[in-house]
Amino acid sequence: MTDDDDRATGGAYASPPCFMHELQPGFAAPDSDPQARADIMRWRKAERQRLIEARLAVPAAERSAMAGAIATHLDAAIGDPAGRRLSLYWPFRGEPDLRAFAAGFMRRGGTLALPVVVEKAAPLVFRDWRPGMKLEKGVWNIPVPPAAPAVIPDIVISPVVGFDPANYRLGYGGGFFDRTLAALPARPTVIGVGYAAAAIATIYPQPHDIAMDFIVTEAGRAGQ
Repeated sequence: MTDDDDRATGGAYASPPCFMHELQPGFAAPDSDPQARADIMRWRKAERQRLIEARLAVPAAERSAMAGAIATHLDAAIGDPAGRRLSLYWPFRGEPDLRAFAAGFMRRGGTLALPVVVEKAAPLVFRDWRPGMKLEKGVWNIPVPPAAPAVIPDIVISPVVGFDPANYRLGYGGGFFDRTLAALPARPTVIGVGYAAAAIATIYPQPHDIAMDFIVTEAGRAGQ
C-alpha cells in the first residue's frame, strides 16, 4: 500500500528501467544479488505510477460501469455467500468500488470484513464490517472499522494495481497482503480484482510474492 519496497534500494540504481527487458518473465532476484533486486524495485515503482495514472484518467462513470461488470463476474466466481466471510477493501485511487456488491453479499447470508493496517511491516488484521457502520480514519486516511477482535475471512478480495498471467499482483509496494497471507493459519480463497487494462506481461515475482488464486476484471476471469 506504500512504496516500502522501493525504499529497500536506498535510492541508488546502477541500471535504467530498460534493463528489465533483459530479464526472463519469471525472473526472481536472489538474495545475493541486491543490484538485480534494486532494478526490479525501480521498475515496479515506475510501472505502478504508470498504471495508477492510467486508471485515474478513466472517467468516473466508465470506472463505475466496469466495477458493476466486475461485481457480476465475482458473483459467478464465488457462488452462494451463505455462511461465508468476505474481506473486501475500501476503494482508493481509482480502484473498482465494490461496496454495492458487498452489501448484496451480506443480504444473501454472508458476512464482511475490512483489512486494517496495524503497524508498518506487519500483517494486516481483518475486522468485522457492515455497510453503514461508523468508520474511523486509518493509515493514509482510508476508513477502517473501529478496533475490535480480528476475524478470519474465507475469501479475500485484493485490489491490484497490475497483474500478470500467473496471477501475481502488483500492489502499492508495502507488502501487506503477502505478509498477511503468509501469516494466516489457513489460506482463504484470494481473488485479485482490477481493470483489464492493468494486465502486464509479468511483475517479475520475487520469493516473497504470493500469487492470487485468480484475477477478476470487467472482462471476466483472467490469468491461469
